[in-house]
Amino acid sequence: MSTSSMSKGCFVFKPSAKKKKRTLGVEDYFIRSCENNAMSDLRFKLCQSLWDQMKSDTENLQDELNRKILDNLLEFIRKCSSTFQRSTDDWASRMRASEIPTAALVLGVNVPDHAMTFQSLSDQLQQSVTPYVASVQAKECGALKHLMQSVLERLLCTVVSVDDDEEAEPGSTHLHQKTVNCSLSTLCHWYMTKTKKSSRGTPGKKRSSDVRDEHQQPPIIIIFKDLEAFNPRVLQDFILVCSRYVEQLPLMFIFGIATSPSTIQHMLPHSVSSLLCIELFQSLSCTQHLATVIDKFILTDQFPFKPSSKVLQVLVSIFLYHDFSVRNFIKGLQLALLEHFYSQPLSVMCCIKKEALVNATQLSHKDCERVRKLPSFRSYVETQEPQEQVKLLTSDTHVKEVCQKLLKSLHKYHKNYYPILRCLHTLTSSLPRCPLGKQIRELHILCLERNVWEEEEYKSAMELLGMMAKEDLVSSLQRCAEILKSVTSKKMRSTLVELEDLLKEFKLLNTASEMAAHEEDISSPGKSLQKKTDLFQLQKTLLEMRESRRAKKLSRYEVLRNKSLEFIDGLVRTYLLPPETHPLNEVCYYSSSPILRRHLNATPRTSIQTALSNPYHYLQNSSLRTEDGTVSNAAPDICIVYKLHLECGRLINLYDWLEAFATVVSAAEGKDPNSEDYGKVDELKHARFIQAVTELEFLGFIKSTKRKTDHVARLTWGGC
Repeated sequence: MSTSSMSKGCFVFKPSAKKKKRTLGVEDYFIRSCENNAMSDLRFKLCQSLWDQMKSDTENLQDELNRKILDNLLEFIRKCSSTFQRSTDDWASRMRASEIPTAALVLGVNVPDHAMTFQSLSDQLQQSVTPYVASVQAKECGALKHLMQSVLERLLCTVVSVDDDEEAEPGSTHLHQKTVNCSLSTLCHWYMTKTKKSSRGTPGKKRSSDVRDEHQQPPIIIIFKDLEAFNPRVLQDFILVCSRYVEQLPLMFIFGIATSPSTIQHMLPHSVSSLLCIELFQSLSCTQHLATVIDKFILTDQFPFKPSSKVLQVLVSIFLYHDFSVRNFIKGLQLALLEHFYSQPLSVMCCIKKEALVNATQLSHKDCERVRKLPSFRSYVETQEPQEQVKLLTSDTHVKEVCQKLLKSLHKYHKNYYPILRCLHTLTSSLPRCPLGKQIRELHILCLERNVWEEEEYKSAMELLGMMAKEDLVSSLQRCAEILKSVTSKKMRSTLVELEDLLKEFKLLNTASEMAAHEEDISSPGKSLQKKTDLFQLQKTLLEMRESRRAKKLSRYEVLRNKSLEFIDGLVRTYLLPPETHPLNEVCYYSSSPILRRHLNATPRTSIQTALSNPYHYLQNSSLRTEDGTVSNAAPDICIVYKLHLECGRLINLYDWLEAFATVVSAAEGKDPNSEDYGKVDELKHARFIQAVTELEFLGFIKSTKRKTDHVARLTWGGC
């Protein structure tokens, strides 16, 4: 026996008492790269609190903006539901005549934001109108049976069989679930059973919290989230089928429309649309929604985190030129918030004033060194006396004290900046051609970048304000006074007093007689022009008119108008300074716009070309490091094929391409160039080449052509 010396046995290995590896959370990733765990933990908590605040405020703002349209929609559905119970009503008689109440909900082209609106609508419907709400999307309803199946599964909360003869297979996941047939007759039977059960109950007892008990027949609401994406034929057939069951089922439709209400006319013929009783509901435009979000999170001193002008431009440009999605704008703002707290150790002072002053006293020595390296703080040090400069550069205690003083100044700057910004926007937004922008975000970006009073647009706006009529100027100043009344700053209170004094002077001003006299003075020299005169006399008269216009006294209104403009100009020069002029602005302002653009506005083509032309950039293999413009022969096959295809013209000969590939691969294998096997095409190289070419075609760099059977067409130009 060859195994006679071997013994058999059973051995038990007890598991070791080692602790299981703890999975890393978000906090661990945030703190891992930081030196001071205590301060990094504080930064994470501040970031998390601001993130949660932004999330909750966004949801509340979304509910606030959609409240009006949702209330109108709920009222419409309640009206249809109540009239359905009364067969004598005219509306009910129309419904009995196979008309289905339909709400056309126009939400705009910001499709990513629609999910939140529909979720809120569905929740409110289930809470206050009916428990029978089904939401469907076009991607799951390619045919009528799939649409019917989706509706029934959401209403019945069970598995629906598309085919009547279909049975559950032994290994299916639906083995222990009851399946029903996919038809509206099944829905009718289920609905009658449900309503009978709900109508039974203890007599004399009525639940006030459950509104649907008031009706014996709560409506069945079907929400089509993306109407434009539905197959028109499928939608038509579904409406025709549902119209046959209106007398048995209180059906209602809600169409989610992104473009225009005329979409219904384009998708449905008159014979089908006549079966619907349509009412239109228009939501708030996405640009107005964005303005509200910016006003809530950016143009306020209550939210400590501030995006710089370039960061704000990136977020707004993505919104305007890509998706019009306010939800994605908020996500970009949250990403900027996360990047700021992750990359800036001094962001521990990016919080409300009271907490920031406390955190400034807890700065470590390294944090104080970081403060000294800030460009704004260095500029501040240069303006101080020599003794003060020495203390700022050597004493950490003094740096902490100065940081507290500078943080107070920065918070005071924000408290005064935004009211004056709103006042300037109020005065200039209605001017012809809007030199400072129609939206307040445009003026805010301009003020963040440089001194706004040095711009030609500002000078043009002030000239236009100097030609304003009395009524327009007074109404604009009154709106500015309303803005300043809501500010608690001492300086803004004194500014409000001065502005109210100006308004009192405007009220006491009576320019009617002065303007008439002024017009008479201007028109009187012109009477001499009507007389017959020679060229010399005409020239003399024109010179006299010119001198009289120069020497004329300004009216009381013009003097007061100039005084008001000087007052506004002084406020702008005092309070609308760029944030770079204030020390420690880097604590609150995030300015890394390239990082944000790279995350939010990805360029896959550039990344693919970088990977193919320079594989070392991603693989980090030292053997792949080469000079610019070349690829190592040890690179992946697709990189070699890509490099070779760049050396070809418009049409590429596949056989020549294969031979070149085989030569490069032979060199990578270390074969002797003088040997017979060098550059020879074998089956393995052929297969590798075909796979690389197929991948290149899939990426869109080449395509097959009918001009020559053994050629492919190149779809790129240049080397990168």
